[in-house]
Amino acid sequence: MRELDQQPEADVAPDCGVPATATEVLLDGHRATRDRVARSILDHGPSSAADLAGRLGLTSAAVRRHLDGLLATGLVDAREQRVYGSRGRGRPAKVFALTESGRDAFYQAYDQLAADALRWISEAVGGGKAGEEAVAAFARARFARQGQKYLTRLDGAEAGDRTEALAQALSADGYAATVRRVPSATGAKAPAGAQLCQHHCPVAHIAEQFPQLCEAETEVFSQLLGTHVQRLATIAHGDGVCTTYVPAPGAASSPGSGRAPGAAPTAGTSNPPEPASARRNLA
Repeated sequence: MRELDQQPEADVAPDCGVPATATEVLLDGHRATRDRVARSILDHGPSSAADLAGRLGLTSAAVRRHLDGLLATGLVDAREQRVYGSRGRGRPAKVFALTESGRDAFYQAYDQLAADALRWISEAVGGGKAGEEAVAAFARARFARQGQKYLTRLDGAEAGDRTEALAQALSADGYAATVRRVPSATGAKAPAGAQLCQHHCPVAHIAEQFPQLCEAETEVFSQLLGTHVQRLATIAHGDGVCTTYVPAPGAASSPGSGRAPGAAPTAGTSNPPEPASARRNLA
């Protein structure tokens, strides 16, 4: 770092982003690590300091320093960790989630253009119910094309692996998707299903204004997986992660029964299509 301090000014190009002093080197490294912490929360959802330390190869103390900085600037907030099933003794662990301002840093400037375009579509047909249907038609067409691309990944997967295959396809498109297996409520060895978690949504700001996007995406998931699915949470509605419940192959799944543990009926779910009809529905 001392050598950096002694470099002549002529050797450093203006506006090239190269720190001129050792202090700036340290500050730049601090910002880069803080960005890694924020990105890890974006990719994996609400996380504890210990989770972040393990993923990033940092000490818990170092992670907490960066979290303090993110908290101070309003980019993350702290909340109690949700516990599924019975909770042990002691206070629940604290987890950190990105705020709306924190997510803003990862969204692109074309959000407003997309919102304006959808609003124009709605108004062009007279607004109201007709406008909502027009936006819904656009959303279905958009996600149908996206789903058609995902079919190539899912076609070669076994029935029990299709959710993981869909998560991989979504991650390739920037949704940072993972799968969490949900144990059976009866204690049976076979899982009750899985939760498809999308830790990032490139269109979350648009979906806040036009929920038809979330509904169309859920319909496509149902068609791709060949079963009724239930959307449990969405980033667009203020949740930390977009979560979709997928029942295990062969499990009972209908809109009025067989709900996921703790699930409530949500908009955007659809009746289960026949698996063989998925390609036709997405064509």
